[in-house]
Amino acid sequence: MCCGYFVLLPILPVTPDPPSSKASPIFNAVVRGAGPTGALTALALADAGWSVSLIDPQSPSQIQERSRAYAFTHSSRRLLKRLGLWKSVSCILHPFDRLDLEDLGARELSRFGTRDLRNGSSEEHPVGWIGAHRELMGVLLEQLKARPSIRLHLGNGSPGSSLAALEQEADWIIAADGALSPTREALGIPVWRHAYRQHCLTAQVRLRGAPSRTAWERLRPEGPFALLPMGGGRFQVVWSAPGWRCRQLESLSPAAFLDALAPVLPPGVDVEEMGEPPRVFPVGLLLARRLHRGKTILVGETAHRCHPVGGQGLNLCWRDVESLHRLALQVSDGKRPMHTLGPAYGRSRWLDVCLTLLITDSLVRIFSNRHPLLVPGRKLALRQLRRLPVLRRTLLGVMSHGACQRMGAAPT
Repeated sequence: MCCGYFVLLPILPVTPDPPSSKASPIFNAVVRGAGPTGALTALALADAGWSVSLIDPQSPSQIQERSRAYAFTHSSRRLLKRLGLWKSVSCILHPFDRLDLEDLGARELSRFGTRDLRNGSSEEHPVGWIGAHRELMGVLLEQLKARPSIRLHLGNGSPGSSLAALEQEADWIIAADGALSPTREALGIPVWRHAYRQHCLTAQVRLRGAPSRTAWERLRPEGPFALLPMGGGRFQVVWSAPGWRCRQLESLSPAAFLDALAPVLPPGVDVEEMGEPPRVFPVGLLLARRLHRGKTILVGETAHRCHPVGGQGLNLCWRDVESLHRLALQVSDGKRPMHTLGPAYGRSRWLDVCLTLLITDSLVRIFSNRHPLLVPGRKLALRQLRRLPVLRRTLLGVMSHGACQRMGAAPT
């Protein structure tokens, strides 16, 4: 599961959720970056009773324009419900009830379903959801505009001097300005980086014979290949391969690309037509060596970035927001001194972030190769995963709720 490109659709009308009933804001925060993580951070701090200024050099239309899609797990659903946003966001998401995990090198398949999330509960939930960036940002921007405690400074409308004054007066600055964060660079926070030999190609296609609520993660020697359902017969292709191969695929005509795609698809699934054309981007691992400095806190891809295998990127970023929301509530309620917010946030996030980066990196290293000594172990692991429900519940629990949550817990 991963991000990808999405055909433009009309944004559904949004009924803003009622604003928080908490007391008037006491504390002030500036959030740099109005992408999905920055926007949700602003909403979370406003929910905690803070006054928030959200700053981004791009205009609202530019922020929405990115042709990407995201996988959403139950950790993101949990946060959206806590903030009163799930009803609005779920309207633009497409659920899937089955995930087929297949190791093509070892020729083994394991299947995850809704029962692997129930853990004894009679209620069934989807395994996950897929949503488009444009529609998601449409919902979040509407919610931002509806909150009186949030001031938007998007595009070039606000002079730099007034923004500098806002940051000078702020209790905390939240940096959500991406993996190339100028905020992090200005603070001199070093990072650990690793550039994978693989690149990632994303495209959207219409398929025949593919169940509309099934997702695939096919682990191939050249890299993971994901196929994610987006409704109406549309599927997101997330194809990891060596950089030269991805660039070659991107340069093909639509007909030639579909011909190259056909042999990679699961059995019984055929290509019908091209949607969004292929786009290629490099993938890498990034981890900031500290998650705060002074009165600045790093969230999302400003702090960390992982390989797209497993669709963990946005969900890991939003678990940053979940932790920050919990701590901001403690500050608002007088249960935590303001100056401890940054250190407490860093301590709360290190384990989840490091474990998630380790898991995704290990998946790529173990399965994206042809080493003959690894194949028997991979074959055994997939067989045991297929035969033992407790292993499936554990793995799906990690991927759905986060590496530090109770494994296999039923979603709430």
